[in-house]
Formats: sequence, structure tokens, C-alpha cells
Amino acid sequence: MRRFVKDLGVNDQTRILDIGGTPFNWELLDVRPRITIVNMPRAREAFDEHYTCVFADGRALPFDDHSFDIVFSNSVIEHVGDAERQRRFANEIARVGRAYWVETPNRWFPVEPHLLTPFLHFLPKRWQRSIARRFTVWALIERPSRDRWEYYIEHYLRDIRLLDAADLREMFPDAEIVRERLGAWTKSLIAVKRRLERSKLTCGKSAKPPLNRR
Repeated sequence: MRRFVKDLGVNDQTRILDIGGTPFNWELLDVRPRITIVNMPRAREAFDEHYTCVFADGRALPFDDHSFDIVFSNSVIEHVGDAERQRRFANEIARVGRAYWVETPNRWFPVEPHLLTPFLHFLPKRWQRSIARRFTVWALIERPSRDRWEYYIEHYLRDIRLLDAADLREMFPDAEIVRERLGAWTKSLIAVKRRLERSKLTCGKSAKPPLNRR
């Protein structure tokens, strides 16, 4: 988050759209940008009065073009479904933001980041299903309820599609691809588009998100 603030020149007047996040990351910062959070209704308990909150689908955002200085998304694009759905998500980010910062786990990192089980994601889907429904490091650590376990395992098997650098570059052709490393391994990838003109850091004086009324 410190790198995000430094690289994109975030200040207290910066209008940021966080797709799929919660207030947690923003409480880590010394600056207090103007945050609008887009999430699904099940995340309602994460919100408070200090944030503008919109319940919407990141693949069809209810905002006008270039409504925000920055669109921020951390580890969401891999959850939205197949390649076509991911492209729709990427296109919406590029449409509503003057700049963006989109982070996602690297497909080639050896530890699968959702079930925390090494090499699981490299296997054929039918093998993943067989293993994941018997053992994962995530379940060993979390000891989830049966309902939560069933939901999460099925979500992983059905919806999660990890990306590599080539995938991210194809979806965000205007971005620089930044590698976040853990030792010799690239753990995460970040698609970063910076503003060309710092004078355009803020966009308007209204505290409300600029909803698309069309």
C-alpha cells in the first residue's frame, strides 16, 4: 500500500474506486483519499460511514467513463470467472479510471494462494477436485464450517482462474506489469497505469460517486 501511494501520488483529495475491497487496506495509510468501495451485498458488514459503498458487479460498473482518479483492485480479477468475464472486468476498470492498480496472484507461483496447497493449481481440474475435496492446507488452518468449506471449495473449482504476466498484459495493454517477489519467485503481478498529468489528480468536488444515470 505504501508503494501504491508513492507510485500513483495518492493524497487526501484523490478519488479512488476500490473494486472488491473493504476498508481494511485504507486504514493502513497515513493519507485519507476519498474511497468508494464496490462489493457484493454479502460484504455489507465490512463497510462503515467513512466510505461510500456501492453494491454492484465489477464487470458492469454503474459509473461514467473516467469517473475516478484511480481504480484499485487487489486479488479480485482471478475470482470473476472465465477469460471473457475477466476481460469485461478489465475493460470496466480501464473505462472508469484515469489510472489503475490491479494486483493478482501469479499463476506460476508454486503455492496456490486460495487453498494454500502447493502445486494444486498446476494439476488437471479433475485431479484438483479430487484432492481439494479431501485435503487442503487452507481447511487445515481455518477449520471452516461445513457450509463455508463447501462454498469455498466449489468457488475455487468453478470460478477461480489464475493469471500470468502474458494474460495480464493482454487484458491491460496500456499498463506496466510490475512483479511483486518473494525471494526468487514472482508471487504477485500488478497492472499499473499511471496518470500522464498530475494536474488531473482530482476529478470534481462532489463526495458522492459519479453514478451513470443512463
